[in-house]
Amino acid sequence: MGITNSNKQINVSQITCNETFKVTLALSAAPDIAANPTDIILVLDRSGSMAGSPLANMKLGAKTFIDIIDEATDRSKDGNIGSGSHIGIVSFSDDATADTQLITSVNALKNAVDALSAGGSTNHAAAFTKATELFDPASANGKVIVMFTDGKTTAGLPAS
Repeated sequence: MGITNSNKQINVSQITCNETFKVTLALSAAPDIAANPTDIILVLDRSGSMAGSPLANMKLGAKTFIDIIDEATDRSKDGNIGSGSHIGIVSFSDDATADTQLITSVNALKNAVDALSAGGSTNHAAAFTKATELFDPASANGKVIVMFTDGKTTAGLPAS
């Protein structure tokens, strides 16, 4: 995958100790997932702060992402992740759960996303640990973790 366009902005001219600032970074990439099989773990925040519209919006975003990968792998939204790629779903709050293994069924992936409900704290470390456990170390596929979250760590160890 190559970066085809990048843009960054910082909204302050000088940064001193203990100050916060906002950085906006936009990247455009041209992935070729059809030629480069990839295993993708979607890590989805189901903590209490996601209740209501945040969870609904995250579900929509995750299912849209799944559709994009479905089409990108075999140039067709046929309900199957193709070209040797897979997607797995991990959700987390106080702890993390593997909601699917690495699979190719778009319907099974979307059903796992739709089944999520919000509650508990935000444990990013558990989420990363569970996500990495789903990867097959013997697989030559690329390995990618994509996290959808709204908050900072409120349970468990700090994510590193």
